[in-house]
Amino acid sequence: MRSPAEWAIRPNRNVRYGKMDGGGRDGQSEGMTERREAVLAAVLALLVEKGAAALTMTAVARSASCSKETLYKWFGDRDGLLTETVRWQASKVRAGAYDRQHLDAGALRESLEGFAANWLSVISSETSVALNRVAIGQAETLGGIVLANGRFAIGERLKGLLLDARSAGLVAFDDAEEAFRTFFGLVGRDVQIRLLLGDRFTIDDAAIADDARRAVQQFLALYGATKTPAKAG
Repeated sequence: MRSPAEWAIRPNRNVRYGKMDGGGRDGQSEGMTERREAVLAAVLALLVEKGAAALTMTAVARSASCSKETLYKWFGDRDGLLTETVRWQASKVRAGAYDRQHLDAGALRESLEGFAANWLSVISSETSVALNRVAIGQAETLGGIVLANGRFAIGERLKGLLLDARSAGLVAFDDAEEAFRTFFGLVGRDVQIRLLLGDRFTIDDAAIADDARRAVQQFLALYGATKTPAKAG
């Protein structure tokens, strides 16, 4: 059984992976084309409609109107296809663009609120709920892919912003991972678990924006602002 870290650092050699950088980048795969995106969208649609058991290279090729040879050339195998699908879905969660050299309280709040609203929109979507349900049922395979390229990759992306904010003297914390997990909890609350368990409540854009603002306000109340920039690291 692979650990989440192994899924992250040992990608399929036949797959051309894009970067998932933070620090203001949106994380979108640089080599992604509309055609490849159409294939990944077909994968998500199949997961929502029929579940992981129906997700074969043949089914994806048929749904995306392309050849299996093309799929194997682009993604290597089924695991490679799933990995890039997860990364593509996770890349929709962005830390927001900001000027690292001129990061101030307003820019930090805006970036955090943007991340929070973006993340809530993604995790409450039908595709993410379906993908996570499948991952739970296949913890030894797809579960590791989702963890490594979803939660852990997103965490690294946002921690870059938090560390820059600490260096600018805007927040104070000893451990970036602990600060990220606190923020993650304040944003997500019970939304994801309720959706995974079948609660059919709706969360519209206005509610998402309100939740995002509230989470950021609570996070900044906990971690505050320092008068003197902290040391980076």
